[in-house]
Amino acid sequence: MSTQTLFREDAYRTECTARVEAAENQGVVLDATVFYPQGGGQPGDTGLLRWADGEARVVDTRHGDDGAIVHLLADDSRAPDIGTEVTAVIDFERRHRLMRMHTCLHLLSAVLPYPVTGGQVSDGSGRLDFDLPDAPDKAEVEQRLNELIRADHPVGSRWIEEAELEARPELVKTMSVQPPKGAGHIRLIDIPGVDLQPCGGTHVKRTAEIGAVRVKKIEKKGRQNRRVKLELLEQTAD
Repeated sequence: MSTQTLFREDAYRTECTARVEAAENQGVVLDATVFYPQGGGQPGDTGLLRWADGEARVVDTRHGDDGAIVHLLADDSRAPDIGTEVTAVIDFERRHRLMRMHTCLHLLSAVLPYPVTGGQVSDGSGRLDFDLPDAPDKAEVEQRLNELIRADHPVGSRWIEEAELEARPELVKTMSVQPPKGAGHIRLIDIPGVDLQPCGGTHVKRTAEIGAVRVKKIEKKGRQNRRVKLELLEQTAD
């Protein structure tokens, strides 16, 4: 039971019409969705499912079995029946903040070109951990990051075959998480001249859309591990 991933085709699409394929234990599977499921350090989307005689709040979205995407409902929400046609609507203001920060973390990995040992995208903030013995200069990192943002670089995506990725291991910056394999192809996020790496998350179209950011803190998390925490200065979607 595979769900069509409309968010990969257009990260700015806020809603879609879909059919309920399964509904149990407060989890609903649709045949297509604009909801991004938790993965790659990015949280799952929240929002609403609406149908002719009902409405349900989606409090999280996760990967299920065999390509299914599960929309987890609030405890006080009634699940629609199997076969029901619903309108799935994401909380786009939240999603847009996640898109902005996810793209910003790609820029951070370009400013600090070291192996990434971990990361997390949050609503209005985010972090990356680097295999790095000495802490970088906080002010310099912030300055270079905001320069890349203001330069308004285009952000695009393309697909390559798994064999090409295996031949170019330098594209994979993360040490702890490898891109999913087995489908025969891998999605790359491409910020020309700045960053190119595998990623299945949602991103803004141009770097200026991120807005100004602040390097909140650089922490020592181990002998050769530095955690860089960022936050968006403007928290609301434009």
